[in-house]
This record gives sequence, C-alpha cells and structure tokens, in this order.
Amino acid sequence: MPEPTKGVNEDTATLNLRWADALIDGIVATGIHHAVISPGSRSTPLVLAIERRHDISSWHHPDERSAAFFALGLASHDRKPVIVIATSGSAPAHWYPAVIEANRGNIPLLLLSADRPPELQNCGANQSVDQNQLFGSHVRGFHDPGPATSEAIDYIRALGVRAGHQACWPNPGPVHLNLPFREPLAPKQFPELPKAAARQTPPTPSILPDVNQTTNIHTCLSGRPGVIVCGANAHHAKFPDAVTKLAKALGAPILADPLSQLRFGNHDLSHIISRYDGFLRNADFRQQHQPAWVLRFGVAPVSKTLLNYLEGSDAPALLCDPFGNWPDPLHQVTEMIRATPTLLCQKLLEMNPVPAGDHWFNDFAAQERALNSRQPAPESLPFEDKIIGDIFDCIPSGATLFSGNSLPIRQLDSWSGTAGKTIRILANRGASGIDGNISTLLGIAAASNEPVVGLLGDLTFFHDMNGLLAMRDLDATIILLNNGGGAIFGQLPQAELKGFEKHWLMPTGLDFSHAAQLFGIDYRRITKQAEFRPALCEAIAAKQGTIIEVMIDRKLSRQRQTDYWQSITGERSQA
Repeated sequence: MPEPTKGVNEDTATLNLRWADALIDGIVATGIHHAVISPGSRSTPLVLAIERRHDISSWHHPDERSAAFFALGLASHDRKPVIVIATSGSAPAHWYPAVIEANRGNIPLLLLSADRPPELQNCGANQSVDQNQLFGSHVRGFHDPGPATSEAIDYIRALGVRAGHQACWPNPGPVHLNLPFREPLAPKQFPELPKAAARQTPPTPSILPDVNQTTNIHTCLSGRPGVIVCGANAHHAKFPDAVTKLAKALGAPILADPLSQLRFGNHDLSHIISRYDGFLRNADFRQQHQPAWVLRFGVAPVSKTLLNYLEGSDAPALLCDPFGNWPDPLHQVTEMIRATPTLLCQKLLEMNPVPAGDHWFNDFAAQERALNSRQPAPESLPFEDKIIGDIFDCIPSGATLFSGNSLPIRQLDSWSGTAGKTIRILANRGASGIDGNISTLLGIAAASNEPVVGLLGDLTFFHDMNGLLAMRDLDATIILLNNGGGAIFGQLPQAELKGFEKHWLMPTGLDFSHAAQLFGIDYRRITKQAEFRPALCEAIAAKQGTIIEVMIDRKLSRQRQTDYWQSITGERSQA
C-alpha cells in the first residue's frame, strides 16, 4: 500500500477514500465492528476504508445474497449492527431477501451500496440502475449523500453516526446508505487515517410501562385464570427470570414458543409449558380451559394449534411490544403495552398480584407431564421426534441451535421439551423464508465461541448451497433432514391436488454429498436412527464444519405423526 499523504489538492480517488474513511469512522464510533464484503470495483473506497482499520473484522463472500444473510447471522448473535458492502448495479438487489428478514426480525444491518455518480444515471451507462429507495419500506432509513466533497467530511462522518443509531433504536432494523463514487477509485497515494471520532454508542433505553395502564393490567390479570404466551423475541437478559416469577405469582402457565428462549436455561422452568401443540388439539381440553385473559410477549407463536386456541378465545388480549410494531395477526389485541417486557413483569410483581386457583395451572402442568412421558415408540428408521430428542441430549450448554422454517421449526415446537441447559434457539422467522438459512447459521457461528448446530430441510439447504463457501473455517454442524422436497405441503390441502409432487413438493433428487465434496466439508449420511446420536456428538466434538444428512421417509414420518396425535386426542391431526 502506498505511503500516506497530506496533499492539499487531492485527486478524486484520494477524496473518495477520505470520504469513505470518515463515514466508516462515524459508523465505528457507534460500536460496530463487523463488515461483510462482496467484490466489485465501484465499492473500492469503502473496502479500502474497512481494510485500513484494525478495529473491524471483515468477512468476504462473492455471492451478495449469501453475504447479506451471513451478516444477518452475525447481527443475530448479539443484536449489534453489521456493515454489508456491495458494488453498484444489480449487486445490492441480491440483498433484498435478507433485508426483508432483518426488517421483520428487528435485526440491525448497515447496507452500504456503491453507486454510479449522477452524471452516469439514466443515460445508458453500464451497471447503472436506480438504487434510490431500493428497499422501499423494509429499511429504517435511506440516505444518499451524493458524491464525495472535501467540504462535507464532517457531514459524512456524522451520517455514519446517525445511521448506526438509526439501525438500533427505536425499532432495530436495516438502514441503507447509497454512496455514489466518481472514478478513479484506487488512489495512488493514501491519506492519513482520520483521528478516531468520540465513541457514540447507541443507547438501549428501558421503557417503563405507564402507571395507569399497569394498574389496569394488574386488575385484569389478578385472581383470574389466564395464560402467558411468549413468542420469538430478543428480550432483555433478565426477562426469563422476570416472566417466570410473574407466572408463578399469577398461577398461570407460560405457553413458550421454541424461539422464546424460555424452554432452556437456568431460570425456573416450573411454569413453562412446551407440549401445548399436543394437548391443545383436544377439543374437550380447549373448551374447558378458556382463559379469562391472555398476556402476550413477542411475535405470534409458530404453532397453528396454539393460534387456533387463541383465536377461539374472546378473552382480553394484552400484548407487550417495545419496538412500536403490531404483531397481532389474529386482530384480537385489546391492550397494546409499550414497555420493556422485563420492566412490565417487574412492575406487575411489585403490585402483588393474586393467583388464580391451583387447579387452572395444575391442569396444564398435568398435560405437560403426560406428554413428556408419552412419546412415539422407538423405530429403526430416523424420525424427526427422535432426531430432535438426540439433538438436545448431545448439544452442550451454551450452544446455539438454528432452525430452518417449514417443518423443522414446527417439529422443534412439538418435540423439544424443556431442560436446564442454556441453549439458544434461533430462526429466520421474520418473514419465515427458506432463503439464506445456511449463511445465517454460519454468520452466527462466526460470532460465537460455542458450538452452533443447524437443523434444515433439503429444499432450504438447496436454496443456499452457495453459503457453504463460508463453512470450511467455522465450527458449525448442519443436520440436513432430507424428506424429498417441501414436505410441509403434505400437511396442507394442496397434498390432495393433482400434480402435488410436480408443483408443490418439488423434490430435487440431488445427492448432497457432492455439495459437501465441492466445498470441502465433512459429510455423513444417516439411514438408521441409532447412527445419528454418535455422528452428532462426534461432529460437535470435532469443532469443524460438518454436514449430517438424515434420510427421512416422508410418508412414514407423516403417518407416524398422525397416528401419535390421534392416539392422544382421537382427532385428525392439524397442520
């Protein structure tokens, strides 16, 4: 790299780099220390600005879609923003699925797209597309400061600070900065790095619930039978203790989604109910256990069975959301509570709520115990219920399990149970897509010092095989459940339609061992249930990238689940 220069009459390339240096300096001042870069020419000033610093870890991926999801995984680990860089043209458009997920999942990203300058727009210049407001309503903010100017260095640094804050508060999510650069792009002499801006880390203020509203909520909950429903959310670290203490004080069950971070941990698990997807299928139980109130935290739960139970209730529905979102697909919320969930629980506890009668919670707990002891019979073939049981037996405390959408997350909901291990379960449930799942779990692994295990279906795996490029250097294990296509559709009415396999199931027929070989990743194929547990334990102990493909007989698996649910309820299984 050429020596730094303080030249007064700097050329365009040097000015571009000073401009990018100032922007990155402002961003880093907000506490951002990760960047994911895809190759390109127009983004050269941004890449140089990243590489000139020692306080940013840079990751590289030639596929922009996989790069954006990798950044999403990095940001998911501790909910701090990650920089994503791409060149101009169609390149940043490949970010779109990850941007949608970040928006819906409240995951902070800083999207830095390079662009052609104004004089090359709308005139047929190569690689010039309209990147203005490219992501529409899916970002928290859009900024296009125009080409670099020496008079506005302070402005571009301040914009970096502003964007870092905007990605974090009041509603965490992606922010897009579109940055036009004139050529030349690679300077012959490099300016000195700017003096580091003062640290301006975005605050994460706690929101106290309104006193009058809290009093009314206490009156609604106290002494009456109700349920606490916890969906996926990035709650405060103290939330599990606070909400479980509140549940105990109220004598209420917590119907805890697998992504609630409540099923596993060293908090009190006595009021955590995880088997609701089984016993709530029973019409008699639902009818006899209609709540007088429903208190919800986080987004809507995964389980359709639980959603049907809530939809059939006319009880007051109270929803606590600190971000300004409105996660109410059933359109039942009667009280929206804008407060930090932990603080709401603590304030209600301070008011000494009166518990409901013992029989209310005891009925839910009895159902939980019954289903814990009544599991499907062992079989020699692999089945998802046993696979999931083995996963939670094998993975150590402190590990992260990343789940794909469609069937895997629903299988986790039904079969995970609860345990005192501290295990974090994550998934891309913002938009619930199958794209970018490999890259997301590898981004999580890149930020984690503990094992990361992914549970993905075969179509989800196929959809992001380019993401495997990042796996060779990471401690991650992918469990690939191969049931021959989109098996989730087999639980829907489409399964009865002519052309079901061609139009909905879409089996790929691929031998995924070739993908493992192409990317240089260890691979195991499992065809017997007894083979799975030792393979998983060995892969976790190896601390390197491993793919374990488990061959699932789709029709037998579906029949096994149907028979199990019918043995409990006497009713046909719900999707």
